[in-house]
Amino acid sequence: MSSHCSLQTAKDRARLAATRASAPQELARQLACSRREFLRRAAGVALGSSLLPSSLIARAGISTNKRKVVVITFGGGARDQETFAPEGQENIPHLIRELIPQSTFFTQVVNRGILGHYVATASLATGVYETINNFASLPPEHPTVFEYFRKDLKRPASDAWVVAPSNGFNRIGESSHRSYGPGLGARVILPKHLLTAATSGGGTDYEHLLRDNYETPFYTPELGGGEFALQQLGMMLKLSVDDFKTHARTLSSPDELSVYIVRQLMRQQAPSLLWITMHDIDIAHAGAFSLYVDGIRRTDRLCADIWKTIQSEPEYAGKTTLFILPDFGRDSDDDSGGNGFQHHRTGDAPSRTTWMMALGAGVREGVVFDRPMESTDLVPTLGSMLGFSPALAQGKPIPELL
Repeated sequence: MSSHCSLQTAKDRARLAATRASAPQELARQLACSRREFLRRAAGVALGSSLLPSSLIARAGISTNKRKVVVITFGGGARDQETFAPEGQENIPHLIRELIPQSTFFTQVVNRGILGHYVATASLATGVYETINNFASLPPEHPTVFEYFRKDLKRPASDAWVVAPSNGFNRIGESSHRSYGPGLGARVILPKHLLTAATSGGGTDYEHLLRDNYETPFYTPELGGGEFALQQLGMMLKLSVDDFKTHARTLSSPDELSVYIVRQLMRQQAPSLLWITMHDIDIAHAGAFSLYVDGIRRTDRLCADIWKTIQSEPEYAGKTTLFILPDFGRDSDDDSGGNGFQHHRTGDAPSRTTWMMALGAGVREGVVFDRPMESTDLVPTLGSMLGFSPALAQGKPIPELL
């Protein structure tokens, strides 16, 4: 099932450098092999070589209608040398020591679409490589996972939610497709927009939480769609505006604000399908390496915090599968067309070859798969897990998880 690779730690960088001029597929394979070897040494994972003979979901004893799924996008894109490589593992201690040993890990998830954060996340959510303008207030053109879930399973609006840090994600909850669209998507919470409304435009205490788009800082999206309004804080999340503002003062980043809202949402609404988009890592566009690394470390910690919340909340414990995956990577230092860690504009293999982990209900622990798969495979996999049919998605269900 998995391609052969036998890299030694001292040779990893040299071998990867030697393949820079080779076919993108070969470089992607080498990246996957390196990740597997790094993880085998650091986290003790084993190479997955065969599928179990029967459904893990069935063996877990969880009925489809009680099953919950949480998706976290490790948004912003991070390179191996700041994460999985030996010199970068200190930046992801929670993933390495806590989450990966409990997960099934895929080392070669390829994104063949547009490398912009909104459009790439929309592609993850539809299972189709979307081609919409990354900086326009447009919904995805193809049905989203939330619409498939709600329409096929007749689920209420309260059962599918998106929490996103950038105001540019306000339209991601539902598509423009004529057979789905308005009224069938997810509710979308934009914590930064809520904070702006709660503070009448912000203030010095909140400036660090309100910067919206690191790549195009002057972009101000038109809000609308299924956006969650400020007046719904108390009604749906049992959170007063004053408490929201007070707690926000204690936080250091937009993603921390998002995770605060996520915890309230899980406790008060307990949705079966919850999608969380992280974005702090994208501060790399500012060109400060230290801020980029801080974003990686914070995202690592917040992923672990969400997993702990899943395990501690009665509505989620024991019946939730958590997926963590990046939207894409970042440019290599060796490509003259890019700016290294700062951007994701070249479309080279390090920009497109990412990873994914799944852990929780029905998932094998401590195994890694090297075979290539695509980011569009996520939605069909969620369909198989939750019992809906993503008829227009281009990807395929991931057999190692079913």
